[in-house]
Amino acid sequence: MATGPGVRKAVAVALTAGLSAALAACGSQDSGGGSGGHAGHKGAPKLSVSGAYVSQPPMDDMAAGYLAVRNAGGGADELTSVTTPLASEVTLHTTKGNRMKQVSSLDVPADGRLELTSGGDHLMLTNLTHRPKVGERVSFTLHFATSDPIEIKVPVEPTTYRPKD
Repeated sequence: MATGPGVRKAVAVALTAGLSAALAACGSQDSGGGSGGHAGHKGAPKLSVSGAYVSQPPMDDMAAGYLAVRNAGGGADELTSVTTPLASEVTLHTTKGNRMKQVSSLDVPADGRLELTSGGDHLMLTNLTHRPKVGERVSFTLHFATSDPIEIKVPVEPTTYRPKD
């Protein structure tokens, strides 16, 4: 068998191609939700929204919104913004103790939930177009880092409303 430089080069090219194919195959097995690899390769988020409501605001220019985002998928996501015709601005807030802080996004963990609740993380709607009344339904569009936007209709509940667990 010949072992000149041309043959060695051909063998090296074949080995490189074979290793590349093997590594690609390993990577595609991981993307189906396997236990190894990077978080971004574990699957896509599968988001749904429930329990959404807006408290009837005590003031004419500001309201709070609450909801839960469930992620049944193997990949995490982030709620990055919310838009609504009711307000010119909607901001995301976290609450630690009794301190409220505006944030640029809220995590939606893989196989988990993001809970926006009274006294916890929540939405602040400012510069309202009108003061919504109990029973009114408000359109929200939730925007995420990787998932498509989700449009929902949100009921306005009394200021004292607390959802049942």
